[in-house]
Amino acid sequence: MSFTETGRPPKDGFERDLVEVAALNLPKATPTLLNSLNKAALSQKPEETLLDLDLDELTTLIKELGQPTFRAKQVWGWLYQNFADAYAEMNNLPNSLLEKLSAQVPLAPLEVVTEKVAYDGQTRKALFRLSGGAEIETVLMLYADRATVCVSTQAGCAMACSFCATGQLGLTRNLQPGEIVQQVLHFERFLSRTTDPRLTLGHKRITNLVFMGMGEPLANYLNLWKAIRRFHDPQSLNLGARKMTVSTVGLPQMIRRFAQEDLPINLAISLHAANDTLRGSMMPINHRFPIAMLLEACREYISRTNRRLSFEYTLVREVNDSPAAARELAMLLRGMLCHVNLIPMNPVPGSSQQGSDLSRVRAFQAELERFGIPNSVRSEKGRDIQAACGQLKVEYNLS
Repeated sequence: MSFTETGRPPKDGFERDLVEVAALNLPKATPTLLNSLNKAALSQKPEETLLDLDLDELTTLIKELGQPTFRAKQVWGWLYQNFADAYAEMNNLPNSLLEKLSAQVPLAPLEVVTEKVAYDGQTRKALFRLSGGAEIETVLMLYADRATVCVSTQAGCAMACSFCATGQLGLTRNLQPGEIVQQVLHFERFLSRTTDPRLTLGHKRITNLVFMGMGEPLANYLNLWKAIRRFHDPQSLNLGARKMTVSTVGLPQMIRRFAQEDLPINLAISLHAANDTLRGSMMPINHRFPIAMLLEACREYISRTNRRLSFEYTLVREVNDSPAAARELAMLLRGMLCHVNLIPMNPVPGSSQQGSDLSRVRAFQAELERFGIPNSVRSEKGRDIQAACGQLKVEYNLS
């Protein structure tokens, strides 16, 4: 029998699911890497910060500090309309309150280690250092009609997909809600405070989020959803639910739970192969949750929500990109309310695998279209700064 952190048996199905998913999240960073960080800090839950709190929690704290509740909305406005990154900026609040808040829930932006800009100026990648020393990467992608942030939900990843640089790292830890939120606020500050439109393509606010950065989002389910609700909150960033997409390797129990949430967030499934032998060689999670189990959950999701699912398919040259593989995929998905997003594999340091060339991509796409499977080829950004799909991988200095 599995037990929760409190030592008691899980009390309901959702709690049991969380326990099962937590078992997949065992840290797998190498001993050398762990030695380079602060083991004690990584084994402990990070200190709670102001940005971990939702508005109700902040209001409760303000009341406990003996202040009127309207002060909570003032603080909230500084955080999510003015993008303040220090208490000192909140100049319409009493110093006594700010001092008490600072002592209980610190406010400090994520430490920016480096920030790189792609040659076309439309992609920016930030490397952030977290408390305890772990690091994550986050990407801003600018288009004519939108400004999208690719958000990380874990430091590293336990899923070990063969075509993904993050999977080579192993998992260090889950991100707290505030650490997820901070990534987006960093780029909100950049867009809102940059006066040269050539650097922002004229955007002043973030318009879209994709949870496709480092980590498996559904393995950090509660913190993910606390952050999502913050982004959606009209008093916060006020992002529409359909402007956010969560990508998962395919955890069936969490897909079912996702279908029960009240916000219609887009869901994308990393599939990448249409049979268990090939998918298992690319994605070890398939040994735990084979394709039949995954697709059963996907069909239940579609039936419950009446929303289209996206299936992501990374095309690896001479591995999963043949016309026969396309036909097998078409047979697997035929009749489902879905869309296939084809992604030629991006270069991953240390991997001998290569992305499919254009002719193989077109041939694969043609087979899907012949069977009536809606699809598109993803337009990648940021390859030259290792910011494209599957390329996020922090480099630790182990000296």
